[in-house]
Amino acid sequence: MLESIFQDGKVLQMLGIASAVLSICAFVPYIRDILKGRTQPQRASWLIWSVLGSIALASQIYEGATQSLWFAAIQVGGTIAVLLLAITFGAGRFLLRGDIYVLMAAALGLVLWMLTDTAVYALSITITISLLGGVMTCKKAYRDPNSETLSKWVWAFFASVCAIGAVGQFDPVLMAYPAYVFILNGAIVSSIHLGRARQMRVGVIAAE
Repeated sequence: MLESIFQDGKVLQMLGIASAVLSICAFVPYIRDILKGRTQPQRASWLIWSVLGSIALASQIYEGATQSLWFAAIQVGGTIAVLLLAITFGAGRFLLRGDIYVLMAAALGLVLWMLTDTAVYALSITITISLLGGVMTCKKAYRDPNSETLSKWVWAFFASVCAIGAVGQFDPVLMAYPAYVFILNGAIVSSIHLGRARQMRVGVIAAE
């Protein structure tokens, strides 16, 4: 029953559009907080994410993704929009020493893609690097949960759920990117909640 539902073209289209709409909802509060001066995006981080996201989108297109492309395209578009805002409202330099190695790894993935005629290598390297960066975001969210816009990560989490469904088949390559975003956003949301719970416990102990 479920298999037939997720093979229905209209259902897949609806899931694809839903993932795009939810992704837009995720970026709106984040961009709003940037313009109001509440959030200062780190320039180097968003530059790296823009490059990696663009590679992931290109690999998804190459591997034949269809309805799930709505999600990847909005994710990349939103990331680039934040990067452009970071030029004026962001903090830090555009490239730190360690970021050079990240770009070199991404370039290696592109070379392997060209040599083997498969985008799996570029996608795998991109996701691995992004997940490593996500660990740092989770640590930051736990230590200082108020420094993150929770609604952004919640909306993005549900967007990734729709994007996984929009793939319409069990294809590890096509499901890799939305599954990665699902895991990342779920981890960040959990880190924010755990961080807030920790702050409450500390506050209670201090009051006693």
